[in-house]
Amino acid sequence: MSISYLEALRMALGDAMEADPRVFVYGQDIAGEFGGAFKATKGLSKRFPDRIINSPISEDAMTGMALGAALDGLRPVVEYQFADFASVAFNQLVNNIAAIYWRTGQNCPMVARLPMGGTPGGGPFHCQMPEAWLSNHPGLVVVAPSTVSDAYFMLRDAIHCDDPVIYCEHKYLYYHLTADFDKHRAEHLALGEAAVRRTGSDCTLISWSGMVHRCLKAAEVLARDYEVECQVVDLRCVRPLDTETILASVAKTGRVVVVTESWPFGGIAAEVLALIASEGFQHLDAPPKRLCAQDVPIPFSPDLYAAHTPDEMRIAEAVLDTMAF
Repeated sequence: MSISYLEALRMALGDAMEADPRVFVYGQDIAGEFGGAFKATKGLSKRFPDRIINSPISEDAMTGMALGAALDGLRPVVEYQFADFASVAFNQLVNNIAAIYWRTGQNCPMVARLPMGGTPGGGPFHCQMPEAWLSNHPGLVVVAPSTVSDAYFMLRDAIHCDDPVIYCEHKYLYYHLTADFDKHRAEHLALGEAAVRRTGSDCTLISWSGMVHRCLKAAEVLARDYEVECQVVDLRCVRPLDTETILASVAKTGRVVVVTESWPFGGIAAEVLALIASEGFQHLDAPPKRLCAQDVPIPFSPDLYAAHTPDEMRIAEAVLDTMAF
């Protein structure tokens, strides 16, 4: 059966609520026929009328409510309309939810679903990548699925996890990514495990979320036109990092480019490069490289946005540059 990334999310929510009466979804305009800004909960209100619940337009309030519900034994899933607005709930997420186990000894099994990433015309308030903001704080698990299968299984696993999980889902993939999926037969990787999406021996491309697909396209161009075989590593989880898979790939290829649509300063790409430089330096045949979005606010103009965000040709150029060292 072929389903979209968004349909996989909806299926995961429905299956989780079917399996566990403690699970409920809370967010702005998610109940009833509307089904949320991106329709992730559309149709679920008919099946679970008391567990798809509209929240006030206050990310701070809805996140605090989820914290209280989790401490009371429930398993809330909070849907933010856009990941950018998680900043409004920053105090709840990092000072309260991330630290609650260390302060009280109580688990906080809640999931914060953040629709993130850029789309042409979205602009600076609806296209940000907040994973670096939240990965800085111990106590939060931060995941970013890039495939239909991961959209389903990682959400199920996040809901089942006893720790709070920041679930970063890429908006562009909602409707643009489809795949054949059978939840009874599909590969199910552990929540904190990276995945090798393409094997190769010349250079490692590391990414996560929507940019994984551009890395795969770049790898195809490099193999076809330049006989350069890239190994593409999908982090899947950015906190904690699967350091073993990262270092094993760098040891195999000797070269690495980390690609992200996040900004360069203080990001996940910098953390991955620091890991490689400190623990994998002896394997490198060229300086490790990163390719990020331009270090400016995200532009509204689709043309400027295209120049702002890495594409497959710029990824290929970065690989060729490190191959030439």
